[in-house]
Amino acid sequence: MTEGSPETGPAAAKQPRPAADEAASWLGTDSPIIKVLGAVVAPATALTAIFFYFGWSRAFWFYDYLGVDSTLLGLTTQDYVFLSVDGLFVPLVTAACVGLAVLVLRWVRTRLGIRVTPAPRVLVPLMVAAGLMLLLNGVSRIFGETIFNRQLAIAPLSLAAGVLLLVYTPRLTRIARPRWVTVLELAVVLVLVGMSLFWAANDYSAAVGRSRAREFVSQLSRAPAVVVYSAHGLSLQHVPGIRRTRCEDPDTAYRFRYDGLKLVLRSGDQYLLVPADWSRAAGVALLLPQSDTLRFEFSPASVRATTRPPSC
Repeated sequence: MTEGSPETGPAAAKQPRPAADEAASWLGTDSPIIKVLGAVVAPATALTAIFFYFGWSRAFWFYDYLGVDSTLLGLTTQDYVFLSVDGLFVPLVTAACVGLAVLVLRWVRTRLGIRVTPAPRVLVPLMVAAGLMLLLNGVSRIFGETIFNRQLAIAPLSLAAGVLLLVYTPRLTRIARPRWVTVLELAVVLVLVGMSLFWAANDYSAAVGRSRAREFVSQLSRAPAVVVYSAHGLSLQHVPGIRRTRCEDPDTAYRFRYDGLKLVLRSGDQYLLVPADWSRAAGVALLLPQSDTLRFEFSPASVRATTRPPSC
């Protein structure tokens, strides 16, 4: 080996890689770190978006029952994701149970060597007719309600069942089909069944929102009682169920007191209140901001109004 010539062979191969090259290999687009982050972050972002949507749906229909637009409440992404648990619990558990049942059936069929036999010729037209009826029943919900599609999640589940039945029936006949037909069927199933399940989950989350609102109203007497003190008149005495007391003490900072309110939600610097005898037929919801001219006094529902001091 001549002086100044680069080393070759095993000795050169054992030389450590420069630190810059080592860092680039771990932080480049083909690095394992980037691949792992891409595999984790992308699904997590999609799941967050899904949870956000269903939480929004649940909140929208809950506060819509009270006559309030949920967008006025300033709910955060964390609030919506938290609310989505209530609206997605049953759909997710049901989907997981169905998936588990399918896997168990396939395992049993494989262990026992059960083969799918061709369907009788008489059964195939009946299955196709049933699939078309289910498909049409699901699609009809888009154009209007009928006695067959107005029940909760019936329309989207009918659509999904109809698509699956129409796609599965030809397979029982064992008729050879081009590969592009199989690929097209798979794409149609993924799109329509996926959208149907999304539709069903959305219907359920909306129904949960309305149901929770009705439950809240029925138990309104158990909600925390609120007394609002104000430096200026709020004209709330005209709302049924709210009592106004004018404070006579000239040194008090709050001139008016309003009783007969219940707390629904505190979001940010706003309080959503309703009268204690609120009803959907003649109920009014109040959204009051937190400010220096207002003071809110809260007490458990078990504390009766007569036990509070009548003065300001």
